[in-house]
Amino acid sequence: MALKGLTVLEFAGLAPAPFCGMIMADFGARVIRIDRPQPQYSNDMLGRGKESICVDIKKPSGTQIIKRLCQMSDVLIEPFRTGVMEKHGLGPDSLLSVNPRLIYTRLSGFGQNGSLARRVGHDINFLAISGLLSILGRANERPHAPINLLGDFAGGSLLSVIGILTALHYRSQTGQGQVVDNNMTAGAAYLGSWVWKSQKLPLVWGKSKGENLLDGGAAYYDTYETSDGKYMAVGALEPLFYSNLLKVLELDENDYPQYCGDQEYIRKALKENFLNQTQKYWIDKFENIDACCTPVWSLQEAAVDLHNKANKSFMIDSDGNSIPSPSPLLSKSPAFTSAREDPIIGEHTHKILKEINFTEENIKELISTTVVIQNSPLNSKL
Repeated sequence: MALKGLTVLEFAGLAPAPFCGMIMADFGARVIRIDRPQPQYSNDMLGRGKESICVDIKKPSGTQIIKRLCQMSDVLIEPFRTGVMEKHGLGPDSLLSVNPRLIYTRLSGFGQNGSLARRVGHDINFLAISGLLSILGRANERPHAPINLLGDFAGGSLLSVIGILTALHYRSQTGQGQVVDNNMTAGAAYLGSWVWKSQKLPLVWGKSKGENLLDGGAAYYDTYETSDGKYMAVGALEPLFYSNLLKVLELDENDYPQYCGDQEYIRKALKENFLNQTQKYWIDKFENIDACCTPVWSLQEAAVDLHNKANKSFMIDSDGNSIPSPSPLLSKSPAFTSAREDPIIGEHTHKILKEINFTEENIKELISTTVVIQNSPLNSKL
């Protein structure tokens, strides 16, 4: 596993930080989630392969534990708003003085500077400020945010992982750690670089939201309902693929010219044709036809799709459920996902404290004063 030997500290948070930590764990890093005192079970659905230590960082003894953990760690991931870590004496200056090789990763919503730095927000707000939300949605409708994939997971988690790996490479050359400052607003904007740079491309843009080539304006880049209430996705952008699409649908291309035709007229014809038959019928009709026409699978259907199985795109988790496999596939150092259940809060507190040289007496005192909490998976299920 490519990241074996690395230790990552992940302060518990909502979706972006857990996914960032899970990616690191999937590819071999040891990830220790730092939980705050609360009920035993976390809302973290992305805890596979992680350990959990429960520490109250509002208490001085708790911050000292974090500093000792940083001495043995390579990466720290914190998902808080500006000033929270500094308030507890755990800011970059403090922790990099403890371990100059530490990669201190900040994963915030609006960043460390500016008027919104201390404001609360969610994916929809980050997209709004990034500018991307303004171009998402159908024509003549209000902007519509997709589920929280673009800001939280792409602009947040994935770009943070890229930052961490880049910083680790720099450290391998210089021996120096650094701060990786990623925020989901800037991250989402960066993901949209092509949108900004392509504004003058003919055919692609130039019209209002929802009327352009890739945002719902083109009839040949859309989804269509079938007679059994399912859907087919059409992405026939190129002339050859569009021509093949019309042939299967038994439509005359002279009546429905791709680029100069009335898109709503074309859309009406495609809609009527797809509605005449089931999804299975259209899957069979388009098999081995280069028309960029595919079924829209549900989450459950995607997991058992033969093509996805051939690529091992899904796996079975510890609960027996199908979930996406780590991606990409590495030929020399592939990911290996843990079969362990996600940790409960504080499951590994005692073990981790022993590793950083706390005595049994020290640990008992920390537990009795609720600086730390140790929970048992066995007891939690009784």
